[in-house]
Amino acid sequence: MAAPNDLPEVELDPKNLYREDVFTDRRAGSIRRLTPVTADGAPDTARPVLFSGQTQLLTPAGILPLGFEIEARTLDEALKKFPEGVKVALEQAIDEARELRREAASRIVVPEVGGGPLGPGAGPAPGGGKIKFP
Repeated sequence: MAAPNDLPEVELDPKNLYREDVFTDRRAGSIRRLTPVTADGAPDTARPVLFSGQTQLLTPAGILPLGFEIEARTLDEALKKFPEGVKVALEQAIDEARELRREAASRIVVPEVGGGPLGPGAGPAPGGGKIKFP
């Protein structure tokens, strides 16, 4: 068990605070709006408002969660850009899945060194066992 002095110190940055609002139609997904605020909770107009979208798609392999940033200045603009964000996030997920499949297919299986021949009549594998006969 770690001693209390070994634990990392976790602090919030008072100069990088945001208020979070979530908007959803309870069907297609949600849009998250992060509004910059000062340490006293007042809006910080020196920094931009950030938007991100989230949705889930049902695939033959199960539910695929998608999250993506939306370049917008207003909620209305974010709503209009939501479908394109889903499309781009889905294309990226498909590309990543293809790349993982390519990597898995290109792996070379290397037999264990000293494994010897396998199959009928090959005899017992040499060494490795703990039982010793006189």
